[in-house]
Amino acid sequence: MNASARIATPFGAHTTAAEVIDGVDLSGRSAIVTGGASGIGVETARALASAGADVVLAVRDLEAGERTVADIEAANPEARVSVAHLDLAEQASIAAFVAAFEEPLHILVNNAGLMASPLMRTPEGWEMQFATNHLGHFALATGLHHALAAAGDARVVSVSSSAHLGSPVVFEDIHFREREYNPWAAYAQSKTANVLFAVEASKRWAADGIAANALMPGAIRTRLQRYVSEEELDRLRAATGSAAPDWKTIEQGAATSVLLASSPLLDRVGGRYFEDCNEAQPNEPGTRRGVAAHALDPDDASRLWDVSIETLRLAGADHTARLGS
Repeated sequence: MNASARIATPFGAHTTAAEVIDGVDLSGRSAIVTGGASGIGVETARALASAGADVVLAVRDLEAGERTVADIEAANPEARVSVAHLDLAEQASIAAFVAAFEEPLHILVNNAGLMASPLMRTPEGWEMQFATNHLGHFALATGLHHALAAAGDARVVSVSSSAHLGSPVVFEDIHFREREYNPWAAYAQSKTANVLFAVEASKRWAADGIAANALMPGAIRTRLQRYVSEEELDRLRAATGSAAPDWKTIEQGAATSVLLASSPLLDRVGGRYFEDCNEAQPNEPGTRRGVAAHALDPDDASRLWDVSIETLRLAGADHTARLGS
């Protein structure tokens, strides 16, 4: 496949996860879905399990995870689904999860997220959206690098957002220690970080057979918006002149994640950003579609990787020994 050719598929905005994975066999393959007990995480896990994958739901709320497992197994008694605790804002939780996971790992879906929250900080002083959406997933993926490499042809899928269009990573003040906190700016830079991670991971880990991509799932009503009122959304649309979103069902919202995690159309494809089950075009100013140049910038991707390693090292994260790999 031409590495520069934009990826197009037979699927689109209204395709469901079940339609994407129809005919795909994931028997003998292992998968982790963070945030797999709510929203599109549930449907992502359900689809991967339906194709025969051994799926681990990595969740903060174990009771919700157990309910999700029971729901998936009730509809598909042959599903191989389990649940494990993971709090992406706690480095000790990530370390424990990484230590307990046995290789190989074929699919890692970095799905969990926090959107437009009030200013909160981790014990390390990190801004919570960046800490959860990027640093937590970065620590998880790099901590599991050995398991991904053992698979030989692993995929890492990072759920980003069209919100990434709103901000690059502001390296001079990532954690809003100097600038005034803005929940949407914080969310935007964390979603840009998700794409930059895919760019750099695909470059650094290509020799291990690991491909990483990022995606925009679409507008879906889930608990991700728990800090965002309808009035706030209306205010943002009025301020930006954008139309109301074309809301997707949860089944449609999970489709692009499932495509990147499982489709043979994406074999050895990495470092790209997808929306509506196809690789995105460059963003046109004034629109909410496509990918921003700042999210694919290779220099920023390399810089973010180094900053992330150093941030975790200074925090004393004991699962970061292989982060430079």
